[in-house]
Amino acid sequence: MQTFDFIIVGSGSAGSVVAEKLSASGRFSVLVLEAGGTDRRFYVQMPLGYGKTFFDPAVNWNYKAEPDPGLGNNADHWPRGKLLGGSSSINAMVFIRGAREDFDAWAAAGNPGWSYGDLLPSFKAMEDNAAGADQWRGVGGPLHVTDCTSAVHPLTKQYLAAAQQAGLPFNPDFNGASQEGVGVYQITTKNGRRMSAARAFLRPAMKRRNVRVETNALATKILFEGKRAVGIEYEQGGQTKTARAGREVILSGGSINSPQLLQLSGVGPSALLGSLGIPVVHSNDNVGANLQDHVGINYTFKGKLPTLNQILRPWWGKMLVGMQYILTQSGPLSLSMNNAGGFFRTDPSMTRPNMQLYFQAFSTVIPKSGERPILTPDPWPGFSIGLSNCRPSSRGEIMIRSKNPREYPKITPNAYSTNADVDEMLSAVKFVRKIASMPAMAEIIQEEVLPGPSITSDADLITDFRKRSGTVYHPVSTCRMGPDASRAVVDSRLKVHGLAGLRVIDASIFPDNITGNTNAASILTGWKGAELVLEDHK
Repeated sequence: MQTFDFIIVGSGSAGSVVAEKLSASGRFSVLVLEAGGTDRRFYVQMPLGYGKTFFDPAVNWNYKAEPDPGLGNNADHWPRGKLLGGSSSINAMVFIRGAREDFDAWAAAGNPGWSYGDLLPSFKAMEDNAAGADQWRGVGGPLHVTDCTSAVHPLTKQYLAAAQQAGLPFNPDFNGASQEGVGVYQITTKNGRRMSAARAFLRPAMKRRNVRVETNALATKILFEGKRAVGIEYEQGGQTKTARAGREVILSGGSINSPQLLQLSGVGPSALLGSLGIPVVHSNDNVGANLQDHVGINYTFKGKLPTLNQILRPWWGKMLVGMQYILTQSGPLSLSMNNAGGFFRTDPSMTRPNMQLYFQAFSTVIPKSGERPILTPDPWPGFSIGLSNCRPSSRGEIMIRSKNPREYPKITPNAYSTNADVDEMLSAVKFVRKIASMPAMAEIIQEEVLPGPSITSDADLITDFRKRSGTVYHPVSTCRMGPDASRAVVDSRLKVHGLAGLRVIDASIFPDNITGNTNAASILTGWKGAELVLEDHK
């Protein structure tokens, strides 16, 4: 058995950062265990290639949620990255920190050090923003953020104009002074290539002699001596191996894998563990509970002007954009499908937005089997306005089904299980139609394709969004942070309540979901978490 100072389980958005920061001084030895393989794949590095990785078992866990009554009993596809960089290697790259009030609420709930004021210096230090530095944004950090304003599809301007006609202000930077309004999304790319957490943080760390990264290494159990975590058992190449941690074991597997590994190791709801024959090391009913996720839907329109459909669908168009990308690292393949978006409130009395918008200058009403049809859009000019809720009140859970570490856990989202979530989504889809009815958009729309003009009553709108909504891939809170061990899994220093030598550092610790895409805050959690570890091991 080999011994390292720190063992990190998972090389995703948080784990990659933790590995880089813990190894930087050269004082500590670090082992990173990644269940997947390399990120050096063409469709991983090409930004729009995530249409190909959406179902690819070589890089994707391809989880499936339970049939959900709130979603018309649909069983949702839950992609999660299974490779270096984790989900940051297969996501849509939109870089949103979250609202100031989100983090201030975390701190107010008894988590000192997690307010927006506390975290802003870290947010600025970790990024290299192409738009330049100001009081909100940083340059010179390891994570490059691209300003796409000059590269988005021309139809994006029509969307921005219509949203302003509908009453939303123009916002040049959703991570700046205010989040509300509409604008062009900034994305995590550099020179036309995806800037995953692996590229920004892990790859530089892997050049150090004190870092060892093991791929295709599935962590199966945390090893304990009494109440102290001392190592990890893992499977690799058909063999069971063990590694010992002299200082700490750090779980960075994300909101599915971190609670799963805790439960497999005897940390979780005692009734569940007992029923599966797993000896209880420490009972905590919150492990795997409190699941929160953003749920979204698209309204799709047939347009009167060309969209990306006319370029990305025909073979010659694919060839053109492929050549453009290979020769110049630019064009549609170098961007996210979400060119622009925004944030709004369904109730003016709210202090911050509760809904997020997305604009996509193409449409995918006609699906293609086996892939997300980003690279095979509809044969007519189409575009979509999407939206998702930001802080839903519905709660689900992620629980193991057996003691077999290779059996996927049971994911129960419970989407739209509260009246509040249904009411706000009803208001939100009506607002999407309001945007589409504004002169700047109405003049370029031939017809609404989905859900279609026949869907007008509140009851029909609700039935439609239940049937067509799905996850937008932002699960959090399954190992949530809080001072009360009866309501949380980790404390404000990300140490697991009731145990020693064990932390969770990933999006599963979010006390509540944030307003927007979760990748930036996941990377921030890795940055902050690593600083906490270093403070405790001076």
